[in-house]
Amino acid sequence: MFTGIVQGIARIATLSDKPGLRTFKLDFPEGFCKDLEIGASVAVDGVCLTVTALPDDHSAEFDVMQQSLAITTLGAYQQNGRVNVERAARDGAEIGGHPLSGHIDFTATIAAIRELENNYVIRISVTPEWLRYIFAKGYIAINGASLTVAEVNREEGWFEVWLIPETLRMTVFAEKKTGAALNIEIERATQVVVDTVRAMLTETLGPLLPALEALLKQQGVAVEELVKPGSIKP
Repeated sequence: MFTGIVQGIARIATLSDKPGLRTFKLDFPEGFCKDLEIGASVAVDGVCLTVTALPDDHSAEFDVMQQSLAITTLGAYQQNGRVNVERAARDGAEIGGHPLSGHIDFTATIAAIRELENNYVIRISVTPEWLRYIFAKGYIAINGASLTVAEVNREEGWFEVWLIPETLRMTVFAEKKTGAALNIEIERATQVVVDTVRAMLTETLGPLLPALEALLKQQGVAVEELVKPGSIKP
């Protein structure tokens, strides 16, 4: 498990391909590798990876299978690229963000970036099948960072997060441009509530559910917003 509090930025030192695998060697910030062992888990831009080798005291290697390369942004990374990293949470550790599994649900694209005084706003495009799980003031994990959703527009298919200077300093977000792909892990409690509500409505209303959805849409409301799962605390 991870907390969504990025602990540093690592550099992709080397990439090498084998049948069915790509091996990443990452160079970490000073002190990150202390007591790190082979078999340990590290979140790399939100993707849970397993340490397979420790060449020295400041780097580690990871084997990434083809499926992970295909469904995350890792497949497009190049040597010298920079990534957010977090070590697995220890028992009893403070959860400064929210619990993350390191299993990416989907990738999304940066639609726009606004730079304001002491704030950095990223607008992210999301398809309806995933946007149903995203609510204003709810949690979302983007490239392994636990963030709070500021605004959601279901009609236009996007949500926004606002980043403070410290978040920009500790992560790679300031390097991302419009059109860049991001790894997204939705908040599990929200997903459970939304899916449960939809299943109950489907079972109760049956063929009437599309009519209810159409009526709510006229009011600018989605079925999922009949409850407020985004307010659930992990």
